[in-house]
Amino acid sequence: MTENLAGGGRGTALWLNNGDNAWQMTAATLVGLQSMPGLVILYASIVKKKWAVNSAFMALYAFAAVLICWVLVDFRIAFGDELLPFWGKGALALDQKYLTGRATVPESKHHYANGTVETEANMPSFPMATLVYFQFTFAAITTVLLAGSVLGRMNIKAWMAFVPLWLTFCYTVGAFSLWGGGFLYHWGVIDYSGGYVIHLASGISGFTAAYWVGPRLQADRDRYVPNNILLMLAGAGLLWMGWSGFNGGAPYAANIISSLAILNTNISASTSLLVWTSLDVFYFGKPSVIGAVQGMITGLACITPGAGVVQSWAAIIYGVLAGSVPWFSMMILHKKSTLLQKVDDTLAVFYTHAVAGILGGLLTGLLAHPTLCNMILPVKNTKGAFYGGGMLFVKQLVAALFIIGWNIVATTIILLLIRIVIPLRMPEEHLLIGDDAVHGEEAYSLWGDGDAAKHGWNNPAQADEMGQMGRFNGARGVTIDL
Repeated sequence: MTENLAGGGRGTALWLNNGDNAWQMTAATLVGLQSMPGLVILYASIVKKKWAVNSAFMALYAFAAVLICWVLVDFRIAFGDELLPFWGKGALALDQKYLTGRATVPESKHHYANGTVETEANMPSFPMATLVYFQFTFAAITTVLLAGSVLGRMNIKAWMAFVPLWLTFCYTVGAFSLWGGGFLYHWGVIDYSGGYVIHLASGISGFTAAYWVGPRLQADRDRYVPNNILLMLAGAGLLWMGWSGFNGGAPYAANIISSLAILNTNISASTSLLVWTSLDVFYFGKPSVIGAVQGMITGLACITPGAGVVQSWAAIIYGVLAGSVPWFSMMILHKKSTLLQKVDDTLAVFYTHAVAGILGGLLTGLLAHPTLCNMILPVKNTKGAFYGGGMLFVKQLVAALFIIGWNIVATTIILLLIRIVIPLRMPEEHLLIGDDAVHGEEAYSLWGDGDAAKHGWNNPAQADEMGQMGRFNGARGVTIDL
C-alpha cells in the first residue's frame, strides 16, 4: 500500500499518469451513458407504448445488477489470474489495497515460442479501480444490448435471474479469451474494443434467447411502431457520442491510437448511416428514421473490432459494408429464411450487432495495418491479409466461431435451467395488457390513450375507484358512454 501511493502528494503515485487516468474515467462515463440513460431511453421509445416501462426497466435492472456481480466475482474471472485458457479465477474486487494499486492484466504477458518475453503484461498508468469501472461499463452494455432481442414478452423475473448467470458464464469467457490474456489473446486475434466480446456475443445470445423465450403476440409483431421517434433519436444520439469513450478508451491511455480510433469510429458510423438510408430510398422509395438509426448502430458495431488498427480510408470501407450487408440480411435474407422469421428478435439485435460484429472482425483480418498493430497488440508483426498476413483472417474467423458456439450453448443451458423454476415468458394476460399488468405503471398517463383500459375495468379496486370518481372521468383511457 505504501509503495502504491508513494509519490509527490496525497492520493498520487509514481506510476500514476493523471492525464491517462482522467481520460479513462471520462471514457468509462461515456460508455456508461450509452446504457444509462442512452439505451434506457432508446428502448423505452422504440417499442409500443404498452411496453415502454418494461423495456426501460430491463435495461435499468441489468446495469445495476451487472455492477454488483462484476465487483463480487466477475471482473477477476474476465481480467484476473488464469483458471482455464478461456476463464480466469473469480475473486472479489473490493479490497482497498487491490483497487488503489496500479492496474494490471496479469495474464497479458506474452512470450515467444522459446519462452522469452515478447510483450510485458499490460499495466496502464492508472489505478485498478479505474480499470474495474471501465470494464464494467462494457459488461453492462453487452447485457443491455442482449435485452433488445427479448423485449415485449420475457418474464421480468426470469430476466432478473438470467442477467447474473449470463454475465458469469458467457460474457466473462469472451472477455478473458480475447482481452484478459486467454488463448485467443495470445494467439494474436484482434478484437480492439468488442466486436466479438460485445456485439457478436450479445447478438448471438440475444437470438438464442429469443428462440427459447418464444415470440411476441402476433398483434405486436404485426404492428410494433415506436411510441416516440424523437425520444428514440435522443437515445441514439447518446449511443453514438458515447462510442468515443467506447473505442477511444480501449488503449487504456490518451494516446495516438485513441485519437485515431475515435475518428475512425465516427467515419464508419456516418458512412453506414448514409448507405443504409440510400438503400431504404432506393428499395422502399423513402428514407426511414428507424433505418438511419440502425445504419448508425451497424457502422459503430462494425468498426469496433478494428477501430485502432486500421487506417481512416479503411473506416469508409467498414461503413459501406456495415450499411449494406446487415441491411441485406435484415430486409432480404430475413424474408427468405424460415428460421430467421420464426425467431422473434424484437429489435433485430442479431443483424445490427452479430452480423455487423463478425463483419468488422473479418474486415480487421484483411485491413489491420502492421504499424498500428505494433503500437498496441501483444503479438508483434501482426498484419492484415492485404499487407501479407493472411493467417490473421483465419484467426479472426476461428475466434468468431468460438464466440458463436459458446454463446449458443451456454445461453441455451442457462435458459433451460431457469425455465425449471421460472417461466421464461409472461402469461398471456400480461402480454395483452403490457406495462400496467407487469409493473402497475404506464409510460404516459393521457386521457383516452392507453392499452391498459380493459385491465383497469377488470381490476375491482380500479373499478370502485372509477365509480367514486364519476362516470365522466377517463383518466385510465376508458371509453365514456355519453
